[in-house]
Amino acid sequence: MVMPSMEVENSSQAEEIKLRANEAFKAHKYSQAIDLYTQAIELNSQNAVYWANRALAHTKLEEYGSAIQDASKAVEIDPKYSKGYYRRGAAYLAMGKFKEALKDFQQVKKICPNDPDATKKLKECEKAVMKLKFEEAISVPNSERHSVADSIDFRSIGTGPDSSSLTTLVTALAAAAVAMVVVMLVVGIAPTTVATTVVAVLVVVIGACWWGGCTSGVFSRSHTVNLDVEPQYSGARIEGDVVTLDFVKRMMDDFRNQKCLHKRYAYQIVLQTREMLRALPSLVDINVPNNSHFTVCGDVHGQFYDLLNIFDLNGLPSEENPYLFNGDFVDRGSFSLEVILTLFAFKCMCPSAIYLARGNHESKSMNKIYGFEGEVRSKLSETFVELFAEVFCCLPLAHVINEKIFVVHGGLFSVDGVKLSDIRAIDRFCEPPEEGLMCELLWSDPQPYPGRGPSKRGVGLSFGVDVTKRFLQENNLDLVVRSHEVKDEGYEIEHDGKLITVFSAPNYCDQMGNKGAFIRFEAPDLKPNIVTFSAVPHPDVKPMAYANNFLRMFS
Repeated sequence: MVMPSMEVENSSQAEEIKLRANEAFKAHKYSQAIDLYTQAIELNSQNAVYWANRALAHTKLEEYGSAIQDASKAVEIDPKYSKGYYRRGAAYLAMGKFKEALKDFQQVKKICPNDPDATKKLKECEKAVMKLKFEEAISVPNSERHSVADSIDFRSIGTGPDSSSLTTLVTALAAAAVAMVVVMLVVGIAPTTVATTVVAVLVVVIGACWWGGCTSGVFSRSHTVNLDVEPQYSGARIEGDVVTLDFVKRMMDDFRNQKCLHKRYAYQIVLQTREMLRALPSLVDINVPNNSHFTVCGDVHGQFYDLLNIFDLNGLPSEENPYLFNGDFVDRGSFSLEVILTLFAFKCMCPSAIYLARGNHESKSMNKIYGFEGEVRSKLSETFVELFAEVFCCLPLAHVINEKIFVVHGGLFSVDGVKLSDIRAIDRFCEPPEEGLMCELLWSDPQPYPGRGPSKRGVGLSFGVDVTKRFLQENNLDLVVRSHEVKDEGYEIEHDGKLITVFSAPNYCDQMGNKGAFIRFEAPDLKPNIVTFSAVPHPDVKPMAYANNFLRMFS
C-alpha cells in the first residue's frame, strides 16, 4: 500500500518530469520527450495528460500504433478528456483510417460543443469519410481494371490514345457529387433524398457525356492526347528513345530552378522505367566486383535539394558509381515529383547505375494522404497519378549485395524460417497488403530486446536481435541494411552490429533536426563506410504542401 505522503511526492516529481518532457518536445527531441513522459507515467499512471502527451510525441515519430494505445489509455482514465480522443483521432487519420478518426472527432465535438477548432476538424473529417465512401462506390474491381500505361504511347507525339479524358471526367463527377452531398447534408436534407438526387444527376450527366462522346470523341477511339512539345518549351529534351547523361543533368538543373519537365518526356521516363522494373524479380541480386564500391541510400521523402547534395558529395550514379535507393522516395517533402523523375531518369540512362526498392510510401494509400498524389495532380495530371501507382507496384521488394548483405526498406518477419527464395516468390504487383511477408518487408522495425512485439506504427511488427541473427544464419548472410526510420545521426547500428538503419532525408520535414546518411560498401570485404551530411536550403515550399487538407491541419 502506497502512503498518501508518498503519493503526493510521486505526483510532484511526475509533474516536474512532465515539464521537462514538454521542453524536450518543444525542442523537437521527441524520443527524449517519450522517455520523460514514460518516467512521469511510472510515478503517476492515472494522469491522462501524461498518456495523451506521450501519444502526441509518438505521432511526431510516426509511431501511430503506440500513439493510439497511449491515447486510448488516456480516455480510459478520463472518458471526458477531449485531448485523448483528439490525439487518437489524429493518429487514426495519419494511418488513413478515416472512419475510426471520425468517431473520435465526434466525441471531441460532443465534449467541447462550442470549440470552433473541434467543429472545423469534424467537418473536414466528415468530408473525407464521405469522399471515401463515394470512391468505394464507384471503384472498379481489380479484375476489370485496365492498365493506364498500356494506353499511352509516348512515341506517337500528338496521336496517342487518351486515357485521361475518362479519368478526368470520372474525377470531376466524383468531386461534384461529393460537394453536392456535403451541401445537401449541411442544409438538412434527408439522406435518402440526397442519395436519390445524386444518382439521378450522375445518370443524366454521364448519359449526356456518352451522347456527346459518340460525336465529339470524348469516349471515341479517335480521341488523342496532345503530347506535342510546344515551340516555346525551353526545358530538357530527350532525342529519340535514349535518355542521356546530358539530358538528366539538364533536367536536374531545370528542377533546381523550379522549372517543369514537359509531359511528353515525363511519360517516356516513367514508361521506360516501368518496363525495366516489370522484368525484375521481387528480390534482386547485385554483384559488386572486387575493388569497386556501391552506395546505399535510405528514405529521401521528396527532399530534392538534399538528393542533389548526395550527388555532390558522392558523385552522380553511373556504372562505376552505382546506387541503391531503399524506398520512400516520395511523400511529405514537396519536391517528390522531381525526386522520382530524377531517379527514374538515371535508371533509364543506365539500369546498372541505380537500383530502386519499394518503401511503404510507394503506395496509393500513403500517396493520397502524404502529398505525392496531390503534387503529381498539380504539376502533371490525373493520368500520371494512376501511372505512378502502377509503376510503384513494379518496384522490387529487397536486394542482396554479393550474397552477403540483405537490403530492405522495413525489416524482417513475424515467423522464422523465411528464405530468400520465399521473398523471390512474392507476387509484388499489387498494393501492399496489411499482413504477410510483403507487408512486413515494407513496414517492420527492429526493437532493442529479443523476440517479437507489436508494431509501434500499427502495421507490421517489431523484431529483436535474435530474429535478425537467425534470419542471417539461415540465409548465409552477414548484415541487414534497412531504412524506414528517422535517426538523429542519419543512421544507427543495432543488433550487435548485424543491422544498420540508414535514413537520407536530413532535417526531416524541416523540423526534426536530424542528419542524413548514406553507406558506401567496398568490395570484396564490404565493410560499411557511413557518410553523414546536413540539410541544405531549399525554395520556400513547405513540406506537406500537397498533402491531404485534413492532415495539414495537424502538421
